[in-house]
Amino acid sequence: MLDTTPLTAAVDQFADRLRAAPQSRLQRGAATEALALARELAAWAQRIEVPDEEPREMPDAGMFAAADQITVAGRDLALVLEDSGQLAEALTLVEKAQKRAGV
Repeated sequence: MLDTTPLTAAVDQFADRLRAAPQSRLQRGAATEALALARELAAWAQRIEVPDEEPREMPDAGMFAAADQITVAGRDLALVLEDSGQLAEALTLVEKAQKRAGV
């Protein structure tokens, strides 16, 4: 079984930083970056779980929910990843999104 602890830790760290960020930072794009990441991770997990169906898009629940959305999507993906290459790719996505978010 693949140890996805690094992914859940990275997602949790990003979410914690979003929760601690001032509203102005969220408005300047951090929440948008987080939602984009959550949508990407959720779609990826859906493609693994149900490859014959089109992934559903995660809704925009508002800037204050973005941290929770990346947590849920990241943990869902962690449950279905199949190999270390996918894990490394997911970690890279989280790291890049967090840098773009500036948190």
